[in-house]
Amino acid sequence: MNLEAEKVAEGIEKAHMRNASILKYNDENSLRCVIRLAYFSAVNDYIIFDELPGGNGYADLVFLPRQTSEKPLLIIELKWKNDAEGAIEQIKSRHYMDRLEDYSGTMLLVGVNYHKGDEEKKHTCVIEEWEK
Repeated sequence: MNLEAEKVAEGIEKAHMRNASILKYNDENSLRCVIRLAYFSAVNDYIIFDELPGGNGYADLVFLPRQTSEKPLLIIELKWKNDAEGAIEQIKSRHYMDRLEDYSGTMLLVGVNYHKGDEEKKHTCVIEEWEK
């Protein structure tokens, strides 16, 4: 499976710049809404959950494949002024996968971070494949 985290980060960054209000840009909820918008067509293949309880916390976004889809399950953790690798570690350490005990197959753990630098707004992404 081709996990192009840099391209994903670039796409999310463009969607965030184009669609988020300047007044609420620096906000995790704004980033969540932009990701849902960017993946609007995903509703054909996924049931999408916000803040899904699992393990010891809440996964920011979960894209659960519909029975007719062969797409992988996505668990997405969002961070602001942190790092995307830390988001992946949070998914694992808080056992977000436990809520999905009836699911078997490929899962993609996706960490997305947004950092507002002095000159630019930078998004980073890490994607890790997980088999259950």
